[in-house]
Amino acid sequence: MVNTRMFEVASALKRKMRAREPVVGTWITLGHAGIAEMLADAGFDWIVVDMEHSAIGIDTAADLIRTISLSGGVPLVRMPDQSPTLIKRVMDAGAAGVVVPNVRTAQEAASVVSAVRYPSAGTRGVGLARAQEYGLGFEEYKAWQADHSIVLVMIEHIDAIADIGAICATQGIDGVFVGPYDLSGSIGKPGSLTDPDVEAAVARVTQAAEHAGISAGYHVVPRDPSQVVARIAQGFNFVGYTLDSIMLAETFREHLSQIRDGMEGGTS
Repeated sequence: MVNTRMFEVASALKRKMRAREPVVGTWITLGHAGIAEMLADAGFDWIVVDMEHSAIGIDTAADLIRTISLSGGVPLVRMPDQSPTLIKRVMDAGAAGVVVPNVRTAQEAASVVSAVRYPSAGTRGVGLARAQEYGLGFEEYKAWQADHSIVLVMIEHIDAIADIGAICATQGIDGVFVGPYDLSGSIGKPGSLTDPDVEAAVARVTQAAEHAGISAGYHVVPRDPSQVVARIAQGFNFVGYTLDSIMLAETFREHLSQIRDGMEGGTS
């Protein structure tokens, strides 16, 4: 079966998350299968296809999900919103799970879980698409999704911090994932990620996740591996490292600058 390997690697990831072991992934915003393949081959523990802050639509997302899973990676999708219909579609396309933005209450978190899971654990409608081997592997998929599909909700607003204990205690949630820029903006300090008020809110997320026994996630956007190590030391075990567009843009600019500096030095 096409999905057998993805089932295995996604289930292994979930076991690590439940044990709160550090896992490092990255973000795709450019809708090209070659990029997805390279990132999967690099060995990231998980790869998020970003449908919120990119031009990636459902067709392209489905191609990226397929590429990641067939390359041995774990494809997750950051949803553009909390739409149960779109969650259903990306799961049917073969995503191992979802990262859902701007969840502010335990009730919203429970609705996300319900959209991912079939009855009686949820309300997801049953379809026969790639995830279910186009109908040939429905029973296997039904058993897998009940225990192994991955649900993370993003904590991006100060209102979510007020309800963070209940959000983390929601049945079926595998982790909470800090969106640092939006969270800082909701505090009135956009982009000030090291501000004491922002860091205090972030600390409440890690504490609540640890208390609930679920994963705590954080997206390190800068191209700086040391920040990933620092966030893991802070208590985050599900850490995203930069994104494809930043890595490409900054690396090429940096290297071109070095080339030009070398050319100027060689001609002086």
